Amino acid sequence: MPNRLVFLFDVDNTLLDNDRVTADLKHHLEQQVGSERQQHYWDFFEQIRTELGYADYLGALQRYRIEYPRDPGVLTVSHFLINYPFATRLYPDSLDAVEHVKQWGTAAILSDGDVVFQPLKIERAGISESVNGNVLIYIHKEKELRDVESRFPADHYVLIDDKLRILTEVKKVWGKRVTTVFPRQGHYALDPQVLTAYPPADITIQRIGELLHYSRESLIKS
Repeated sequence: MPNRLVFLFDVDNTLLDNDRVTADLKHHLEQQVGSERQQHYWDFFEQIRTELGYADYLGALQRYRIEYPRDPGVLTVSHFLINYPFATRLYPDSLDAVEHVKQWGTAAILSDGDVVFQPLKIERAGISESVNGNVLIYIHKEKELRDVESRFPADHYVLIDDKLRILTEVKKVWGKRVTTVFPRQGHYALDPQVLTAYPPADITIQRIGELLHYSRESLIKS
């Protein structure tokens, strides 16, 4: 039986409904800059995600500003992003799920993202406090498992993530030392092509709140 247990939670579409955040941003952009320029913003967003490997909302906004330097709407968008009420977009019971597993081990955030917006989101949502400040944000988290191990050494890990690709990659490295948990939330988790491209996780749940019904023993199987 493992002595040290670490629970690693993803953020976007795992603890927090990032699809709704994106929908709200699209609506705000539509109002402020119009349909055509809104699409240009998302084109920049996808370009940067391809270049860097993670979502960078503020970086896309900077690129948009270079393209449209006299558009005053860009200033309202930055205000919208920085002041967004992220706590209202937490999935039901998400922080309760974090508290539930903390009775058996350490809970930490394992996320991808930029160095400004992603930590702001995690803090504003109350997620950072829920994990006692144990927050790791990488460019490609699945490639940083050695660093994760050095910061949070454990006999067994439980990784909760909405992306089957990430769960699969981590399973390849950690093997039986990790239990992968797949909450089917958000557009990635519901994409039929993704579901057929990767093997199933050790545990599949329909929503993050279902973790409340799991025991320690059921979460360390692999």
